[in-house]
Amino acid sequence: VSPGAALWHPKGMVIWNALEDLRREENARRGYLEVKTPLMWDVELWKRSGHWDKYRENMFQIPYGESLYGLKPMNCPGHMLLFNSRLRSYRDLPIRYAEAAVLHRDEPAGALQGLTRARQFSQDDAHVFCTEEHIQDEIDGMFDYLEFLYDRFGVRDLAHAELATRPDNRLGTDEEWDFTEGVLRTAIDRMGLPYRVAEGEGAFYGPKIDFFMDDAMGRPWQMGTIQLDSQQPKRLDCTYMGADNKQHTPYLIHRALFGSLERFVGILIEHYAGAFPFWLAPVQLRVIPVGADHRDAATRLREQLAEYRVDVDQRDETVGRRIRDAELEKIPYLIVYGDKESSTAGSGPRSAWRR
Repeated sequence: VSPGAALWHPKGMVIWNALEDLRREENARRGYLEVKTPLMWDVELWKRSGHWDKYRENMFQIPYGESLYGLKPMNCPGHMLLFNSRLRSYRDLPIRYAEAAVLHRDEPAGALQGLTRARQFSQDDAHVFCTEEHIQDEIDGMFDYLEFLYDRFGVRDLAHAELATRPDNRLGTDEEWDFTEGVLRTAIDRMGLPYRVAEGEGAFYGPKIDFFMDDAMGRPWQMGTIQLDSQQPKRLDCTYMGADNKQHTPYLIHRALFGSLERFVGILIEHYAGAFPFWLAPVQLRVIPVGADHRDAATRLREQLAEYRVDVDQRDETVGRRIRDAELEKIPYLIVYGDKESSTAGSGPRSAWRR
């Protein structure tokens, strides 16, 4: 029906929204400004950015009337238009735009693989407009953000990195690439994360550091990325007024930390084998009423615990069967609610445990 796009069930959306909430909270704390840009752009914008010449085969194209549009495979041109919407000074920089956007890339049918390789996906994209003097501090901040996320999810041991250098099909001069590659090499050396050099695998506009995680079968999947771009801002006429009262072109740092949210969720499902940590679990606590006369009280208990994700198993099954089903679903906490709980005001549950 929709090859390369996922259908999300309610429990999957709980995990999705938890990632989104964490992303928004941390972005705000770290000085990112949330923005939103259109899904579809006139092909003239993609020509200006360089994507039409260098990335066209990966784009979905939509003819409409006498015009041709492209579904966006990335957000950077739109963010540059936002940057250009007013005059900028060096005092405004760095400017950090963030957007969790739906992107489309025309992946070959044979390469599609569930959540981990899709044609439609959402990416926690961000673009930082900055001066040369800001670059190292900004990249260091991105590394710190990445480590925070990997520690939060307990996946740091799964991560490794690649430094992707200039491709044959690229924009810019060798001198510009020497500088941007040198900056990223210095940054990744300072981070201390194991990495290899992927010669010729950079983006057409700049080198990048790609972060990978291995799935349960040991296959590496690209997750986050940090890319240093000295080309697209020039092509889209991004400028700021410097301290010397002259116009300058900013550097643009592209970054995604989750990368594809679909892929990140897929890796987490395998990593946790369904046993999500309490804060991420779709159902955090299940209440099992012992008998039919305990159901109303169990429902009231769920309402009292509204700050958590709680459900009530009211099926006409034995308590043992319902406990077993909760264990199979790997629900973190379980309360069996019977006569003792309903008759003892203020007492704790008779049976509660962490799996």
